[in-house]
Amino acid sequence: MATVLQADKRKDLRGSRLTNIRNKGEVPAVIYGKAFGNEPVKVDQMELIKMIRENGRNGVFQLDIDGQKTDVMVYDLQVDTLKNEIIHVDFYAVDMKSELDANVTIQVVGESVGVKNGGVLQQSLYEVSVKALPNDIPESIEIDVSSLDVNDSLQVKDLVSGAKYEVNNDPEESVLSILPPTEVPDETDGEEEASEPELVANEGNEETEEE
Repeated sequence: MATVLQADKRKDLRGSRLTNIRNKGEVPAVIYGKAFGNEPVKVDQMELIKMIRENGRNGVFQLDIDGQKTDVMVYDLQVDTLKNEIIHVDFYAVDMKSELDANVTIQVVGESVGVKNGGVLQQSLYEVSVKALPNDIPESIEIDVSSLDVNDSLQVKDLVSGAKYEVNNDPEESVLSILPPTEVPDETDGEEEASEPELVANEGNEETEEE
């Protein structure tokens, strides 16, 4: 049985009302779907976070709106990174018997032979788009790089096959490669800055809903 998140309809869509909602520990939201069109709602922030942790970013759960339960997925999360708060969420009402597209994170596991020998793992793709039934969308796709040596690489077509989903990306698109060790001249310190990929797709500080 799908877990349930309580939601209440929003009638007053003024910007000042949105601020009041957030001050009460709630998150303004919108649910999209054929049966709803564009229905503004609000949910408890802590319950929403708990729901996402239990079901995963692509998990299906039920939204209870005035006693009417609907299967939904989180379509978009908007986060205030300074306050570490969710400021808006879009829910998508899903048909459990119809396939849909969703972005899935690529998770690298293991330490490659090439890296152990001084090579550098360069990842160029951090998520892929997949098509599947709602319950068959994976939370992430793991890639075991343990056997990869220097100059080896992986493409989208090398991802796990035979699963209950289809990858939409170009099969020839590069996912990662093991680069040869690079000699650093003595006059340089050899330090490079690296940035981490976003942990959650489609997050931002701007709210797209008309206020």
